[in-house]
Amino acid sequence: MEKKMRKSQCVVSKSIAKNLLFLFVPLLCFSIVSSYDSLDPYGNITITWDIMSWTPDGYVAVVNISNEQQFRPVSEPGWKLGWTWERQEVIWIMVGAQSITQGDCSRFKGIIPHSCERSPTIVDLLPGTPYNDQISGCCRDGVLAPMGFGDPYLSTAGFQLTVGAAGNTNKTVRVPKNFTFGVEGGGYTCGPAKIMRPTRFFTPDGRRVTQALMTWKVVCTYSAFLVKKPVCCVSLSSADHRLSSSCKDCACGCRNASMACTGKGGAEKACAFAFSCEMHQPQLSS
Repeated sequence: MEKKMRKSQCVVSKSIAKNLLFLFVPLLCFSIVSSYDSLDPYGNITITWDIMSWTPDGYVAVVNISNEQQFRPVSEPGWKLGWTWERQEVIWIMVGAQSITQGDCSRFKGIIPHSCERSPTIVDLLPGTPYNDQISGCCRDGVLAPMGFGDPYLSTAGFQLTVGAAGNTNKTVRVPKNFTFGVEGGGYTCGPAKIMRPTRFFTPDGRRVTQALMTWKVVCTYSAFLVKKPVCCVSLSSADHRLSSSCKDCACGCRNASMACTGKGGAEKACAFAFSCEMHQPQLSS
């Protein structure tokens, strides 16, 4: 009798375990699937930070941002790159981009740094910026085409910065932390900076190779689950459109005040960061 009871308990336990397995496996699969963009599971935004020379109190670096996603562009109002300095580093000079705030530079006399923010936010410059303030890949208002469209130049951005109050050797330099890559609507998460083998550069004639003094990289990935609540606009553009244009005609008729739309600040603002809508595509009535 006791053996039968034990056997019955064992069968019940196995049944419960099996049911729990069927319950948790789908949840586990959902968690794994939700951790990347199903449209482009291997795509990302890669930030490469190359130190090109040392200065008495820091270094000069070139930062490149590469959109390695096949189909997802970075549209207007463009990217915003942020990080947190390890200590009290400052940005003396920037070429090809700018910090949106200067911060408290009251401890400096004479020449004032470009930014004294502990956590600066960097944005691209506008087209038409004076030539002396430009660098390769800059000045497109933060717009990046997807790499899948075949033009690497339009898929990358770059700027140069001179960092002060920082280490000026490979052993004393301090790598920034808490990198962020912001776009309208959100969706990107950045990993920690990782020191890599120094980037190599070829001269135009291909006969000489130079390299950065130090290099670190940051990878930012997109997740649809992190995106802000969508507005009423619906994308009607084809996937092979080179760059997203502003959404002036919305599929749900959100320019009509009588229509029910999400988003604050009026219909035009609600449509501003949706996917591109071509002018020849008509509005749809509800």
